[in-house]
Amino acid sequence: MTNVGSNEPRASRNERREAAREKARVLREEQKKRDKRNKVLIQGGVIVAVLLVAALVGWLIFNSIKPAGPGPANMASDGILLVAGDEGGITAVETPAIKAGGEPTATVPDDSGTVANIVTYIDYLCPFCGQFETTNSEAMRTMVESGAATLEIHPIAILTNKSAGTQYSLRAANAAACVADLSPEAFFDYNALLFENQPEEGTVGLGNSDLKKLAGDAGAASSVNACIDDVRFKAWVQDATTRALTGPIPNSELASVTGTPTVLVNGQQYSGSLTDAQEFQSFVVQATSATFNDAESTPTPTPTPTPAQ
Repeated sequence: MTNVGSNEPRASRNERREAAREKARVLREEQKKRDKRNKVLIQGGVIVAVLLVAALVGWLIFNSIKPAGPGPANMASDGILLVAGDEGGITAVETPAIKAGGEPTATVPDDSGTVANIVTYIDYLCPFCGQFETTNSEAMRTMVESGAATLEIHPIAILTNKSAGTQYSLRAANAAACVADLSPEAFFDYNALLFENQPEEGTVGLGNSDLKKLAGDAGAASSVNACIDDVRFKAWVQDATTRALTGPIPNSELASVTGTPTVLVNGQQYSGSLTDAQEFQSFVVQATSATFNDAESTPTPTPTPTPAQ
């Protein structure tokens, strides 16, 4: 058998060494290019990540320290005053908004003794508020519609941290403020619906989509939706809550609100059952009668005669 070999001469040892060196050089150059490219990509990724984190931190800081805007219209007292409408039903007393950095203006109560001035401080996540509202909502509606009472509702948010991080208490109070601002005629029904659909304390609560749907069910204008999504009155809710908790409470002897619900009738605090409608109605009659008796016992100034000319 004949072996057939290559016709090309075998490379010398020096040539093989040079070839190996060249190959190693090429490999090193390629590795350097890959390392440089990877370094650029890593640096670029780090820069992008840093920028994203900075943007997020900036957004959070802006939302936490952004200047307070004005409060909602029709809540100059930090509450909305509901009275009997001229053509039946319930209407809201229109008032200008509290200016940014401004202070509320206390409502002037009817001291005639013929009207019950009912004032409530409520938190939409508070289960005790839910008990009081669902028990007495329809009775208060009847009293207001008949002109026997006025109802001033102060939404505050003392349970903001009790909804698994969603700040439901604050968002619900803001939603109520949005309705007061843009559709005050729907406020009573919206307030009632928020309690009829009240989530349990400690849960995530209702989402903004639910708050908007309930606003629509109450008859509020669609413009309320953007206000709810923007949490437009967040700063006002926080300020109003602080004012309620530090007091004093207008038209009463209360130094501050110490819990919710805080219910006043002609300045007297109700401390009875939250689930007994008859007990609350009896208290309303008693407080109104006391005001009437005070008004009757106040001497009427005798006019000074005009000297004859």
